[in-house]
Amino acid sequence: MKQGIRMSIYILLVVVTGAGYLVLFAPNMFEGDRFIVVSRGESFSQVIDSLQKAGVIRNRIMIRMAGEVLNLTTRMQIGKYRFRSGMSNRDILQDLREGRTIEMITVVIPEGVRTSWVAHRFSQKLGIDSARFMALAADTHFIAGLGVHAPTLEGYLFPETYKMYWQGDESDILKELVRQFRIFFNDSLQRVAARRGLTTTEVLTVASIVEAETSVDSERAVVAGVYYNRLKKHMLLQADPTADYVLNGKVHQLSDEDLRRPSPYNTYRNPGLPPGPINNPGKASILAALNPKKHRYLFFVATGEGGHTFSATFAQHRLAVQRYRSVIRTKSSSAPNAGMKDENR
Repeated sequence: MKQGIRMSIYILLVVVTGAGYLVLFAPNMFEGDRFIVVSRGESFSQVIDSLQKAGVIRNRIMIRMAGEVLNLTTRMQIGKYRFRSGMSNRDILQDLREGRTIEMITVVIPEGVRTSWVAHRFSQKLGIDSARFMALAADTHFIAGLGVHAPTLEGYLFPETYKMYWQGDESDILKELVRQFRIFFNDSLQRVAARRGLTTTEVLTVASIVEAETSVDSERAVVAGVYYNRLKKHMLLQADPTADYVLNGKVHQLSDEDLRRPSPYNTYRNPGLPPGPINNPGKASILAALNPKKHRYLFFVATGEGGHTFSATFAQHRLAVQRYRSVIRTKSSSAPNAGMKDENR
C-alpha cells in the first residue's frame, strides 16, 4: 500500500514537473526570426493572438498558464519585438515585460514631401496618431517651443532616414525631425542666410519651391536664381507648385481658374514669397536657395525630355514654351494617355 502511494506521488511529481517544463521552459521552435508589435492598450489575449499568428508559440493555453503562474500578464512594453527560435514561454513573457528584444524601425522621409505625407508615413510605419502629429505641427505654442518662427513646421521636417520605436510620442518624433534640420542648418549656413537678408523660414520657402520645380541637381541653383531675379524686379513669382499647394496636390494640370484661387500661398496672385514652405526640402535645394546661380534668367519651362529651358526675356520664353508643347504633342500622338503639364511663367 505504502509502495503504491509512493509510486503515485512519484508519477504525480513527474507529471507536474513535465507539465511545468512544457508550460514554462520548453523551447518554441520555428524557422528564422519572427516579429510582432505590441501597441498601446493591447490586452494579454491580443498579444497571445499576435504570437500565435506569427508562429512564435506552440500553444496559446500553455503561454497563458505561464503568464498566470509568473504573474506576467500585465505591464507589457509596447514596441516591435524580434523573437528567435528556441525561446521558452518564460523567455517570451519576460521579454514582453522588460522589452529586451524591442527593435527600432527604419523610416525614410524623402525630399520634397509635405507634412501630411510625413504624418501618414509615420502612422504606417510606427503606428502613431497622424491627426495628433498634424495638430502639433500646426500648434503655435509647440512650434515656438522648438525655436521655430513659422506658422507651421512645414519645411522643418528634415528628409532623412530615421530609426525610431513603435508608437513613439508624436511630439518626440517632430522634435527629432526638427533637431536633424538644426544639425544640418548649422551656424555657417545661418550666416550665409543672414548675409542674403533671409530668415530661416524664407530660405526654406525658396528651397521648397526649388525642390518642387526640379529634381535635376545641376538645375537647382539656376531655378533659385530665377526666383531671386524675379523678386528683385518685383515680379510675381508665378510658381506652379505654390498654386498646387493651395489645391493640396489634387490636380495634375493646373487650369487658369486654379492659378486665380485666392490664397496667401498662390504666387500667381500675391507678390513676394508665400508665408512659408510648401514642402520639406532636402539638402541640395536648401543649399541652392542659399547659393543661387547668378544669371539674367527670369523664366523657365520644361523641355519635355527632362530638365528645363531657361530664358532671360519673355519672347525667348514663348519660343521655349512652343518647343515644349511640340515635344508633348509628339509624345501624346505615340502615347494617347500621356499627361501634359504646361509651365508658362
